Parts: sequence; structure tokens; C-alpha cells
Amino acid sequence: MSTRVSDNPAASRYEIHIAGRLAGFVRYQPRGGAVALIHTEVAEEYEGQGVGSALARGVLDELRSKGVRVVPLCPFIKGYIRRHPEYRDLVATD
Repeated sequence: MSTRVSDNPAASRYEIHIAGRLAGFVRYQPRGGAVALIHTEVAEEYEGQGVGSALARGVLDELRSKGVRVVPLCPFIKGYIRRHPEYRDLVATD
């Protein structure tokens, strides 16, 4: 299964494509020097296959590579970070 996570700035979301088809996305909003991750959605036909986790990992890795902190407002992203402590350093603190 070929997956690709990419930023779609025109839609303010990161998208995951599987074999060229949109399988899910994470909506975001710039917030100061950080990015608020607002909502995650996975297409029904891809649920339960690890697509959401692959998407979260891809988004967080991309933002880390850019040196950007995150504000995890989305419950899925919050849970992913809680289960994967290697991403906790990305969370912006006030």
C-alpha cells in the first residue's frame, strides 16, 4: 500500500493519499508561531487500517522537520501524542 502525506495549504489541511486516492486529512490553522491541529478525518473505507496513525505521524514529522510547534486541539491527535511520547516535545506551551 503506497501512502503519501502532503500539505494542501489552499485547503489548510494535511492529506494522506493511498494509491493516489485521498484517504484522510488533518485540518490546521496557524496560531502565532505554532500550528493548531483542529480536526482529523479518515474516509470510511480506510478506517481501522492504521491510516489515521500514519497521517498523524506524517503530519507531526513534517512539522518537526520545519521546526514548528503544534497545538493539538483534535482529540485524535492529542491521543496519538499521548501514546507516542517522542512527539511531546512538539507541543507548544503557553
